[in-house]
Amino acid sequence: MKGLDRLLELQELDLTVDRLVARREELESGTALRESRLRTEQLEEQVGELGLALDSVRSEQTRLETEVASLEAKIGAEERRLFDGSVANPKELESIQAEVGGLKNRKGRVEDELLGQMERREEIPALEEQMAEARRVIDDLETSSEREVEDIGVSLEKHAGERAALVAELDGELLDLYEDLRASKKGVGAAALVDGVCQGCHQKLSPLELDRLKRVEGLRRCEYCRRILVVS
Repeated sequence: MKGLDRLLELQELDLTVDRLVARREELESGTALRESRLRTEQLEEQVGELGLALDSVRSEQTRLETEVASLEAKIGAEERRLFDGSVANPKELESIQAEVGGLKNRKGRVEDELLGQMERREEIPALEEQMAEARRVIDDLETSSEREVEDIGVSLEKHAGERAALVAELDGELLDLYEDLRASKKGVGAAALVDGVCQGCHQKLSPLELDRLKRVEGLRRCEYCRRILVVS
């Protein structure tokens, strides 16, 4: 069948064209830009919310720092009473020890809360950096997308000429079958047969079928996916 030996060249060329067309459609639809803009808007919203909360965070941090200082002063005073000999009553000493323990526990909880407030304030610079990076991505996409679309157009024009030259070498019936298979087989109408495996569906043909194909002249097709097989 005329041109059968060049069918894989046409298949590879068509797959390249399919990828270029899909990429151009993606760029022209602005999918990547929309996703980047959405990400930027989300980050801006997060930064805005944290910014509004920052005043209350600062106020809460000040309150907690004051409370920690007060607790430290109380603990120091109670510990001095505990060890300076001014209290001799065992029950009162025991009460002071319990008070010191309670104050230390409370101080620990307040310090944990204070740490949480400080960590929350530290989120803002990180989010602002992410937002700046997202904006840089948008700028790069806006600059490069237009240029890439132009490059794809040039490539498609070049491939169209190459395809026309290849198609002229193919038998009409073979080309029609190939085009029909491409339409129904996700763009792949012809595949190589390598070590008994169809590279279209990746199924290994049965020994009986492989033996039969060796004796067939002309068109060969995969017993599983029915794509045109090209045997090297």
